[in-house]
Amino acid sequence: MSHRIERVNTLIRREVSELIQHELRDPRIDEFITITEVDTSPDLKYAKIYISSMSGQQEQEKILGVLNSAAGFLRTALAGKIRIRYTPELHFVWDNSIERGDRILRLIDEVSQKDNQ
Repeated sequence: MSHRIERVNTLIRREVSELIQHELRDPRIDEFITITEVDTSPDLKYAKIYISSMSGQQEQEKILGVLNSAAGFLRTALAGKIRIRYTPELHFVWDNSIERGDRILRLIDEVSQKDNQ
């Protein structure tokens, strides 16, 4: 990945996070949402935004639905905040790496407890 795309990813991550917190007024999103990663295409026309939430996968469909339906609003607001030739189309994807990591840590703990017995 080029240095420019990394900088654009970081910028989009920071700005979209602020927009979700301060500008997006949807009552269906009341829990804490974290943007874990942004993956922008090499031509800077598409951005996949990976999100996670404290509520876990129970609210996954609702949160993704709200964010993907608000993607046009967020893209327009993002265009006013950053200065790049193309403001990428935003697509939100659920990031389950936190849950996967937690499961792996629990499995490691189980194995180490069995070894100690």
